[in-house]
Amino acid sequence: MAYLVLARKYRPQTFSEVIGQEHITRTLTHAISSGRVAHAILFSGPRGTGKTTVARLLAKAMNCEAGPTPTFCNCCQSCREITTGGAADVFEIDGASNNSVDQVRELRENVKYLPAHSPYKIYIIDEVHMLSIAAFNALLKTLEEPPAHVMFVFATTEPQKIPITILSRCQRYDFRRIGINAVVEHLKKICSTEDSRIDDQSLWLVAREAGGSMRDALSLLDQVMACSDGAITYEYVLTVLGGIDREIIFAFSDAVLKGDIPVILDMIDEVYDRGHDLKKFYEHVVQHFRDLMVVKMGNAVTRLVDLPESEIQRMQDQVRPVSAIFLTQIFEYVFNEETTVKFSVQPKLALEIAFIKVAHIRPVLPIDVLIEKLDTLRQHIYDHGVDSYGCDDKAAPCSDQYSDRAGQKLIQDQEALEQIHDPVQEFVEQKPQADLSPDSIWQRIVDMIMETHPPLGANLAACRLKSFDGQRLVIEVNGSGFNLTMIRREKNMAVLKKICHEVAGEKLDIVIHENISKQDDRQKKNQDDTRLRQEALSHPVVAEALEIFEGKIEDIRIL
Repeated sequence: MAYLVLARKYRPQTFSEVIGQEHITRTLTHAISSGRVAHAILFSGPRGTGKTTVARLLAKAMNCEAGPTPTFCNCCQSCREITTGGAADVFEIDGASNNSVDQVRELRENVKYLPAHSPYKIYIIDEVHMLSIAAFNALLKTLEEPPAHVMFVFATTEPQKIPITILSRCQRYDFRRIGINAVVEHLKKICSTEDSRIDDQSLWLVAREAGGSMRDALSLLDQVMACSDGAITYEYVLTVLGGIDREIIFAFSDAVLKGDIPVILDMIDEVYDRGHDLKKFYEHVVQHFRDLMVVKMGNAVTRLVDLPESEIQRMQDQVRPVSAIFLTQIFEYVFNEETTVKFSVQPKLALEIAFIKVAHIRPVLPIDVLIEKLDTLRQHIYDHGVDSYGCDDKAAPCSDQYSDRAGQKLIQDQEALEQIHDPVQEFVEQKPQADLSPDSIWQRIVDMIMETHPPLGANLAACRLKSFDGQRLVIEVNGSGFNLTMIRREKNMAVLKKICHEVAGEKLDIVIHENISKQDDRQKKNQDDTRLRQEALSHPVVAEALEIFEGKIEDIRIL
């Protein structure tokens, strides 16, 4: 007899044997028990998660001699035929190779005939999204109102490709990716049954490579077991599957966290020399930094990080001296660079550039710490003055991991000037002396308004101070009427009066002198151009030329 692969040999034969899809098997069990099974059911989800298997189990439950029952016997003629794939009343159709409208019409004609010896005629269409639009349309009416003895079970990995008219006629069940822990436990049972000696670390590697697919995991385990005639070691599994050792991932992430560029480049070169796929290596690194970030947060680690307990503990030790915000910075950068590495024609260079940049990332302080430092600095300057916050040249270097004492003081002084010094107060402290000219006073007013209220400052830039006698300040508004309108707004006049009073004196009258008869250069140029065009159009020579040549004017250019 031909060898039966593990994925077929250990295919679940009851609802209770299905791994990782309890939400679906429980619902179907209740529906069968209560007699509320829909006539059209859609199973969607990733590959290898049990869609076709559950469809067969549902067919057994509906056609068992003791049924419909969720606890079918697996011994009657119908159950045995479904198990072997030769049931006369259960039709498994591949949607990819039977996707034409003619084949669906043939199916539609056959559904009217009664089943051979079972209660129901059940059609299981795998990869149903591969049907053509015409085939879907031909199926609509039959799917909505099939004969009482007919059931449809569809399976697909891409439900978004199925027309909404089909989806609305089906009861949909979404299959989930199977967790690594569940996959490992199932593989352990199979290895025990097969009398195969394989360590847990190797099983975790197999489950991780499967990516949540039980069928892929069993296929990989089959490959590993076929290539060994004795105990299976972790190094052997790495060689057979071409996986990347977790020790390399941990060592590489340590070098990244320390910013050790020579080690980073050396390890990338080592991975490249071993023949590993660098793009896949990058995916592992991105996933590892994501897991490190989650472990640092500390909440629901076992649920969000699908790794063995020993690795989670090791990751906790790895991130203990690192801040959460620093890990977030690194993860955000490597995630954003994934597309660059994935589509690069030279992934090794792309990988090196990406992690050289990562190594230069410096940790930032949390915002609450920055606020606390600013408050402390503000209070110190308020109590002792700015000059008291000096730097002692003889002081010992700061041991802070983020910066030395000089750099920290420079940042603190800069932040202090930005936070504490008010622009208005600076100008008040620097009031003009009595011997300053009106032009100097006006320039100071404009500069101050430009700094605090840029839109108003732009309007005042076209104006000038006509006169100032210490008590009365006359401003001449030039340009267009727009400037005058903007300056005379109540809000802008309040700002202008406030700043003029503070700069030039407390008791000061402000007079706005209109001088908008002079138009700005652009408006004057436009008027001149219009005048010249009109003169050209009305010129006798132009008129005579148009008449002689029976022409028309296409364009007038002003030289």
